[in-house]
Amino acid sequence: MKLLIIRHGESEADILDVHEGRADFELTERGHRQAEAMSEYVSQNYQIVKIYHSTLKRAAQTAAHLAQITQIPLIPHEYLMEFNNGLIAGLKHSIAMEKYPHVKVPLHSSVYEQESMLTFRYRAEYMLSKLIAENAPDSTIAVVTHGGLINQLYRAFFRLPLDSEYVFRTGDTGIHEWIMEGNSRILVRANYIPHNL
Repeated sequence: MKLLIIRHGESEADILDVHEGRADFELTERGHRQAEAMSEYVSQNYQIVKIYHSTLKRAAQTAAHLAQITQIPLIPHEYLMEFNNGLIAGLKHSIAMEKYPHVKVPLHSSVYEQESMLTFRYRAEYMLSKLIAENAPDSTIAVVTHGGLINQLYRAFFRLPLDSEYVFRTGDTGIHEWIMEGNSRILVRANYIPHNL
């Protein structure tokens, strides 16, 4: 199975310099152009059969561009949403730092009405299992989601420890291409951005 894990395009939160997470901002005009360029690239280089996506607007709008060009059905799933950052969502970074300073908590716990890191990782494990179970071994599947969830999907894909501190960066509409062959996990490319927008 080939998986294309794709981050959404530039969102309004990027311009406003606020914490995004579960704050439901839309794509900017630039973000729409990025999504169109990514979609053209994917349609010309892959034969995807399904598009799974986060239900947050920025990811749903990015996925809609891909669906429009490829004519492939969309499958929304709330487990593909970004980290639930609770009371920090939508706040300016400086304000959030003052009101809600970083607090180290156990993996099963959380603060500020956020989800725990254990729950966040579970969502990634669940989605990876679902993708494997629902699709043929020779299929190519696109998943449009968010930077934080992509990090968790990487950790699930490579079976990394829950508390591992590896970070996998993803730019606007960055594409990560993975192959699963039996028990093998292959990284073909990471954070490929098919445009200069």
